[in-house]
Amino acid sequence: MIALPEYVDGLPNLAGHEEDIAAAIAAAADREVFRPESRIDFASIKSAATIALHMHQPLIPAGGGDLRTARIISNLKYMMDNQGIGDNYNAGPFVWCYKRIGEFVPQLVHEGKEPRVMLEYSGTLLHGLRDMGEHHVIDALKGVTMNPDYRRCVEWLGCPWGHAVAPSTPIQDFRLHVRAFQHHFAAIFGMEAMERIRGFSPSEMAMPNHPDVAYAYIKTLVDCGFTWMLVQEHTVEQPENGHGPEQKHLPHRLVVHSSTGETAEIIALIKTQGSDTKLVAQMQPYYEAKSLDRWQLAGKSVPPLVSQIADGENGGVMMNEFPGKFMDCVREASHSQTPLMNGTEYLEHLFAAGITPADLPVVQPIFQKRIWDKMQPGDGPQKLATVIETCKKEDGRFNMDGGSWTNNISWVQGYENVLAPMDKASSDFYERVLKRPNLKTDETRYRNALYHLLSAETSCYRYWGQGIWTDYGAEMARRADAICTNDYSS
Repeated sequence: MIALPEYVDGLPNLAGHEEDIAAAIAAAADREVFRPESRIDFASIKSAATIALHMHQPLIPAGGGDLRTARIISNLKYMMDNQGIGDNYNAGPFVWCYKRIGEFVPQLVHEGKEPRVMLEYSGTLLHGLRDMGEHHVIDALKGVTMNPDYRRCVEWLGCPWGHAVAPSTPIQDFRLHVRAFQHHFAAIFGMEAMERIRGFSPSEMAMPNHPDVAYAYIKTLVDCGFTWMLVQEHTVEQPENGHGPEQKHLPHRLVVHSSTGETAEIIALIKTQGSDTKLVAQMQPYYEAKSLDRWQLAGKSVPPLVSQIADGENGGVMMNEFPGKFMDCVREASHSQTPLMNGTEYLEHLFAAGITPADLPVVQPIFQKRIWDKMQPGDGPQKLATVIETCKKEDGRFNMDGGSWTNNISWVQGYENVLAPMDKASSDFYERVLKRPNLKTDETRYRNALYHLLSAETSCYRYWGQGIWTDYGAEMARRADAICTNDYSS
């Protein structure tokens, strides 16, 4: 099996092996990756719970006093070097948070327990840890990812490399983010570990609801080999009535249609109850699952799965309370009727029990029922644009900005000073680079342009509001645009 270098010419390996990765994913597509090593008696359990930890640090132009020339560094490094500012004193604890699953899992397995946790680390965080010299973090994560004694316990989720928010990221760029993450992950943890990634974790749990954007989004995930994704309950609806999902603890089929008549679908595990980190830190999904019993699905009795994701490092409750609570719950849940399971493990057991994807209830992105009540897939983009304007006039709350776990924050409105330079960089990358005849993705200039573009599209430049963060975003986009212009000038 091919081994990818983690760095090429000083840059993280984000491109150049597209065919190798696609071939490896395709070859492993029909292979169960968790059930053969699972120690869960699926037929006898009442319910199950799964948790995912989202970890991210953006890259920022802060390695020097002049914004236009400062070296790009991890925000974590900036925190580490400036611990007297704000809450930067958390830098050390954050590093511990990024590492600790690599220590908790072996300890619990050696106790005879069955820990389970899903991990989602952005590419910018993984690169930032390397760049800072925090190699011990990566080494600890490698142990639980690659060692057959522990790998059944830890499931990695795919994500956009630069923590890009799907509804406001150019469609062709989002695919580049996903492919870049697969490259980078395979280079760090090996191709076999990359083949085991079946689930996808969207940045900010954002779900595009514009039909054509949603179709391109789901098609990207399916084309890149993902079979399921985490979905925030408030971002989807039932097609027949526009209401939210009713059986939130069963997998669903997320089905999307484009204005030109294409359809794409993926399995969705529904995350409930907003974004409060206390839900995971205090292991709420386990206690909720304990109160449930088996449900009926397609004439069969199946255990429901309570799913939650939260930041794995932010907030005192996650930094301080999660370790003890996680250890206690793993010890209690192991070999019980309510075990912890990971997403792919649960789905592989479910389908082995005779359930098929066609048996799952269907959801679609929010507000789409209003659109499809007025047109049919295939009526075309012009009709879609007219229908969207009609829906906006009928209800001022109607929008095509998508939904996320931060619905009080718009990823579009009020951020023209970031989005305009980002869109220009994206457009120039598309026109000057992607459309280039005989494009070579293994060239240093391509990797350099791609690295800067993806780094510029992180959500953090909009999450924190106007000020230094929007300045960071505009500067990162300016650099990406300048590289496209200069390196691909002829």
